[in-house]
Amino acid sequence: MSKNEQAYLDLCQTILEQGNKKQDRTGTGTYSVFGAQMRFDLSEGFPLLTTKRVNFQLIASELIWFIRGDTNIQYLLKNNNNIWNEWAFKRWVESDEYQGPDMTDFGNRSLVDDAFAASYREEMNAFKQRVIEDDQFAEKYGDLGPVYGKQWRAWQTSKGETIDQLKEVIASIKTNPDSRRHIVSAWNPEDVPSNMALPPCHTMFQFYVADGKLSCQLYQRSADVFLGVPFNIASYALLTQLVAHECGLEVGEFVHTLGDTHIYQNHVDQVKTQLSRTPYALPKIKINPALPSIFDLELTDIELVDYQSHPAIKAPIAV
Repeated sequence: MSKNEQAYLDLCQTILEQGNKKQDRTGTGTYSVFGAQMRFDLSEGFPLLTTKRVNFQLIASELIWFIRGDTNIQYLLKNNNNIWNEWAFKRWVESDEYQGPDMTDFGNRSLVDDAFAASYREEMNAFKQRVIEDDQFAEKYGDLGPVYGKQWRAWQTSKGETIDQLKEVIASIKTNPDSRRHIVSAWNPEDVPSNMALPPCHTMFQFYVADGKLSCQLYQRSADVFLGVPFNIASYALLTQLVAHECGLEVGEFVHTLGDTHIYQNHVDQVKTQLSRTPYALPKIKINPALPSIFDLELTDIELVDYQSHPAIKAPIAV
């Protein structure tokens, strides 16, 4: 059994047994602990969960979206990636221009009202199609504001200049590997209150070089353990492998440090189902050896090898 995956399963069990029952912004309610940490030895394999199927293509295309500095869901939709739709859709249905049926609390209502669920699907599909086909509409309602990609690649300074944090940190790893400043931050206090569709949950990460290996630690302020965290683990493990590839290093550890670490109350049954399953061996990642730079990355440059998993487990997203 993979120690990597067991770290995640143990965290789920701890939250179910010891979590504090709390209310939250979405009105769903959570079971929460504070200050958890998981460590993943990337030499053991790629930490994509096997106790439920996780869509690697969604993780890879989202990471490429971040790396490119993009903040508009149009690229994601064109790559059949729907993981950010709800936040953009929420902006659209709350706008003065929207004239369709009432979509208030669409995430929860669609679970208990079949007629509403059909209406929601129709409105969401129309929204997605319009974002894909209408660049002007996409620019206004497909953009999520200065979320991860913008902060990683074009952090706005008080002087009106921009900082390409990701490019600078890669250059620093190459030229000064022992530095303690290999840090990228997505948490920009000026942008959080009003400009972002969703304030960054994974707020900052730091690289560390030792013995020819690259490790990464992520601090995540808010962690949706069932739906979000499996993606976060795989995304930052993949980012670590890509940066190591570019810098000519082997991979070390991915260390995942979490603040408010929670399971939504309407995810408990799904978590229990996952905990009843036995993990498979972890898959591996192959990166195109001819890839000149992480900034030239395409989906075809990454291959997931030998992924075996239990079936996916569906659960509602809290928006």
